[in-house]
Amino acid sequence: MRSGPPSAEALRRHLHDGQVIPAHPLALTAQHTLDERRQRALTRYYVDAGAGGIAVAVHTTQFAIREPRHGLLRPVLELAAETARSARATRPHERRPFALIAGAIGDTRQAVAESELAASLGYDMVLLSLGALRDASEPELVRHCRAVAEVLPLFGFYLQPAVGGRVLGYDFWRAFAEIERAWAIKIAPFDRYRTVDVVRAITDAGRDDIALYTGNDDAIVQDLLTPFPTSGEESTATRRIVGGLLGQWAMWTRNAVRLLERVRAQSHRAVDGALLGEGAALTDANGAIFDAAHRFAGCIPGIHEVLRRQGLLAGTWCLDPAEVLSPGQAAEIDRVGRAYPWLADDDFVREHLDRWLA
Repeated sequence: MRSGPPSAEALRRHLHDGQVIPAHPLALTAQHTLDERRQRALTRYYVDAGAGGIAVAVHTTQFAIREPRHGLLRPVLELAAETARSARATRPHERRPFALIAGAIGDTRQAVAESELAASLGYDMVLLSLGALRDASEPELVRHCRAVAEVLPLFGFYLQPAVGGRVLGYDFWRAFAEIERAWAIKIAPFDRYRTVDVVRAITDAGRDDIALYTGNDDAIVQDLLTPFPTSGEESTATRRIVGGLLGQWAMWTRNAVRLLERVRAQSHRAVDGALLGEGAALTDANGAIFDAAHRFAGCIPGIHEVLRRQGLLAGTWCLDPAEVLSPGQAAEIDRVGRAYPWLADDDFVREHLDRWLA
């Protein structure tokens, strides 16, 4: 393994190769305090499952970690970075980088301060959420992004409006592509038209060095298999979404890695219908776990419930005590578990759980 952090060039190649990047959940005790033991176990799980990085302090980690009454932003970022480095040190043959990505939110002052904290802890990039700047113009949003990019390279983020994002059109993403330190984009509007807007804007800007990642939990396999046509002179030219930064991949991560490997093998051949079928199964499972029936109200408890059943978490507790599974959601999770047992990585977790919790 490399003795120090990866070079910018190595990290960018790593992103372009396509990675499984889980959005890291927050492990809590029944008293709603940080459960450090299980928080470390989650990070070890992602490293051993073959993830190419983790995203911390993002929506799945709960934005409320920033509230003064919780004071968890620094402890959670620090714990994840330290645990990931330690876990990788036990894998001496692991040569590829491991991307440490920190979420940043709020106005420019807050986002810059959070990015500076992440940089001081050794994070590589910032996943920048723009949901708090709901009334800002697109030029103001671009200036905001540029300010954060002066601290750390950007992993742009198109967050669906249903969970706090805002609509960002072609013109915004075209301008975003002019930011030199924009290295990747998580495309998660849960909307095919808006997904195509992002791919088209980045392609039209000539930025083939920006890695495109899916965050569309309802269309993971579809995104990964699609050769998006470009508007260049070559009518056969295409652009691909190469990996995923997903709350969906915060669970069943080992099998997510295997899925991405199979998708890569298909990328230049006729698409295997079985992969499309697996994509439909993932969408159905995501609908249950992320609570699509209730406009995603139970999405974080749903992730926690799957991890609880595997033994990685002790409960489904969130910082907001009112954030719980929706009525009927547990039964829906039962249903998709019975229907698609091959999506889960229960055997892998069972084999290693005691070591991760040690």
